[in-house]
Amino acid sequence: MKPSQQGDLFAASEEELPEGVRYDAAVVPDFEQSRLLEYVSSLPLKPFDFHGFEGKRRVVSFGWKYDFETERMTPAENIPDILLPVRALAAGFAGIEANQLQQALVTEYAQGAPIGWHRDKKVFGRVVGVSLLAACTFRLRRRAGAKWERFSLRVEPGSAYLLSGPARNEWEHSIPPVDTLRYSITFREID
Repeated sequence: MKPSQQGDLFAASEEELPEGVRYDAAVVPDFEQSRLLEYVSSLPLKPFDFHGFEGKRRVVSFGWKYDFETERMTPAENIPDILLPVRALAAGFAGIEANQLQQALVTEYAQGAPIGWHRDKKVFGRVVGVSLLAACTFRLRRRAGAKWERFSLRVEPGSAYLLSGPARNEWEHSIPPVDTLRYSITFREID
């Protein structure tokens, strides 16, 4: 049985993950997670708005914001100084310079909140996600003829994942409804 083709995959090695995906369960130290959680829980998060549809998750963008109505990037408030250390950790994990990660999206997933299947918009390059407070299942899929190739990864608090190359451009990703409150900080390159 090839594990990458079956069910959820909770302890995948990089060889089993789709090309362009990297994952490390221990990127953000506990003290940094505590500091970030105090900050992100105080942010003025707003329901995610997608063409008039309000998602169950709440978000705030820094650096740049993607406007779904105009399908363009618009400037947002600068990435706050308090997020710069975690951006540096995310960039180090991804093997890129921190200033290449020009956009930060802070997301709150209340209990039961999902994010559906999607690919990040083409204006973005590499994507580095940081998970906080609770674990979730991060799913990936891509069409393979009449079927789908699928992978699942348990994303732990303090972990980071990277989507680049084929994983960024060919695969979709999603998160099923979470069991408990969770936050994420997604850093993106602007292409």
